[in-house]
Amino acid sequence: MSELALLGGKPVRTEAFPAYKVIGKDDEDAVAKVMQSGILSRFLGAWHPDFHGGPEVQAFEAEWAGAFDAAHAVSINSNTSGLFCSIGAVGVGPGDEVIVSPYTMSASAIAPIIFNAVPVFADIDPVSYCLSAETIAPKITPRTKAIIVVHIFGNVADMDPIMELAAKHNITVIEDCAQAPFASYKGRPVGTLGHLGVFSLNYHKHIHTGEGGVVVTNHANLAERVALIRNHGEAVIEAKTKAEGGSLDLVNMLGFNMRLGEIEAAIGRRQLIKGPDLIEQRRANVAYLESKLSGVPGLSMPQVQDGVKHVYYVHALSYEAQITGVRRETWVAALKAELPPTQLREGEGVLIGQGYVRPLYRQPLYQTRQAYGDGKTGCPFACPHYTGTLDYDPASYPNVENAHFTRVVTHELMRPPMTHKDLDAVVDAIHKVSEQLPALKAWEGALTP
Repeated sequence: MSELALLGGKPVRTEAFPAYKVIGKDDEDAVAKVMQSGILSRFLGAWHPDFHGGPEVQAFEAEWAGAFDAAHAVSINSNTSGLFCSIGAVGVGPGDEVIVSPYTMSASAIAPIIFNAVPVFADIDPVSYCLSAETIAPKITPRTKAIIVVHIFGNVADMDPIMELAAKHNITVIEDCAQAPFASYKGRPVGTLGHLGVFSLNYHKHIHTGEGGVVVTNHANLAERVALIRNHGEAVIEAKTKAEGGSLDLVNMLGFNMRLGEIEAAIGRRQLIKGPDLIEQRRANVAYLESKLSGVPGLSMPQVQDGVKHVYYVHALSYEAQITGVRRETWVAALKAELPPTQLREGEGVLIGQGYVRPLYRQPLYQTRQAYGDGKTGCPFACPHYTGTLDYDPASYPNVENAHFTRVVTHELMRPPMTHKDLDAVVDAIHKVSEQLPALKAWEGALTP
């Protein structure tokens, strides 16, 4: 039995893992075509045929809507911007509350603050790590305007009970699908399960355009409002209303410039074609890993609800220190010592981590309750329109605390083009650490005063 690399032994592998590189000749050709056309963007911030962008943007939106079985798709410059536009589109404003997971990227909770509403955190389900109807229900008040459900790690929240709860209380549901493109729930694609769905095309997502995003919805009015907030809505809405009729709705018509360019849209059209195959390669790699890791002491694989297609943005394992006898940080350090970085991401070290992002309620923004203005008179937390009581105490979120600080181990070593040989190195490293738990425990004990 070989000695752990952490303790001076030889690592399982030193050759870098292959890069996850989804940009190819087809993307290059699409970019060249746009460059040759001379049209890098065709957006105008005025009511005009070009208000909706150029030919690549409009084609990309139509193709995305078709691929995700949505009536409407609106391209955007990021998932973050898509969340902002979606929150604005549903009329969230001062005094309102938006329920959101605290175990997600910060933008999910910042979106309501942009419109001077207050994020209310709900605990996560301990199995899916997403919000659930059970964790959401106690957080609903008469001030609840929307729920942002984050499909974290590529898993999917149990949406039917959430939608039933939302309908009962007349609450809008926005799906944050940044980590779950092409995932599905009971045969339906994510993004179409709620009222709006927001996707990311950031460079480290399943498919990407460098930066970018898409909002989908089956509600024409919401699609129009997202498009207005995306593109200088305050300068457009009067002329649009006069041209199309109807009443002038100025709620949240403070427009931004969150537009996607023609080059990004052209790349997006090619990426959309590749997406399903890339997802299936990722899922196959996870299945291979899990077949080899069954029975590893203290380590369990993600549990996936019946009817859910998990797309594995990361492979989130559950670690039980009471079984292994060593702390999670020690186990992860030993594992990382056995493996190399990944090409193009060498500066990040081995792509294995403990937990995910630090729970949002622990950020200074929420602990001091200071956003716009000072903490005493500023909005939204001290806004005179807000009459609720906020709870940003970590003790109120035991499932998040346990997941982040004790249980979750994530890794990205299952992305294409990882081969079985590459995956076997990951498997061998995990088994090696498991076999050397007594030595690792002794080493850890020697370090502990």
